[in-house]
Amino acid sequence: MPNPLKKLRLEGFNNLTKSLSFNIYDVCYADSDEQREAYIEYIDEAYNAERLTAILTDVTEIIGANILNIAHQDYEPQGASVTMLISEEPIAAEALSNNATPGPLPEAVVAHLDKSHITVHTYPESNPQTGISTFRADIDVSTCGRISPLRALNYLIHSFESDVVTMDYRVRGFTRDVRGKKHFIDHNISSIQNYLSRDTKRKFQMMDVNVYQENMFHTKMVLKHFRLDDYLFCIKAKDLSEREYKRIHKLLRRELSEIFYGRNLGRELEFMDP
Repeated sequence: MPNPLKKLRLEGFNNLTKSLSFNIYDVCYADSDEQREAYIEYIDEAYNAERLTAILTDVTEIIGANILNIAHQDYEPQGASVTMLISEEPIAAEALSNNATPGPLPEAVVAHLDKSHITVHTYPESNPQTGISTFRADIDVSTCGRISPLRALNYLIHSFESDVVTMDYRVRGFTRDVRGKKHFIDHNISSIQNYLSRDTKRKFQMMDVNVYQENMFHTKMVLKHFRLDDYLFCIKAKDLSEREYKRIHKLLRRELSEIFYGRNLGRELEFMDP
């Protein structure tokens, strides 16, 4: 592992590719057809191609990059996609750091990273049998060069309403120093969690699966505190009968657990209770 305090002297361009992929899930209960339609309309308006383009434009400012090309599209009946090709900004790159510390929040855009592309795709959907509706955003930030896209994590997580988040970070390829030695990673990292702000760590239960020898890092997280009103659309928990309250509460907790664990839970299995 490279010494974080000593800058590598490279032979030519840094050829390492660093890719961050993560999925953000928002879950709600919308019982009737009208409520489900209203939820989908709300999501489509809140996260349409124009709004997503604005979010990714902010990311390019965070990472000190230049936008080369933007492709964006709203879909029927729902969903949107944005892809940006970006290039390095050499002056900013000289002042950047790979230290394992959290990146900036939306109101404090001060960090940078390198170049390549950023994409986001959204997937609203609903289950008419249970009344559960979910919104998923898939985001990829890939850079070629010295700086890691992990510096953009805080901003992106705070830009979406997140109940469950899964993140994967991978460093590919190698770069050579002036002595000809290959370097398969150019910064110290033990966990994606090191790049998350303190308030994010307080809000979420987290789990890591890391393969250090392959430079692969995986973190998933789910909100710790469950408040039913935060998941109801067009209705209030106080207006539910005790039986309905318990039924909807159980449905939502199971949905969050199944997304977090990535599998369907049998009826006999207990869902998580952070």
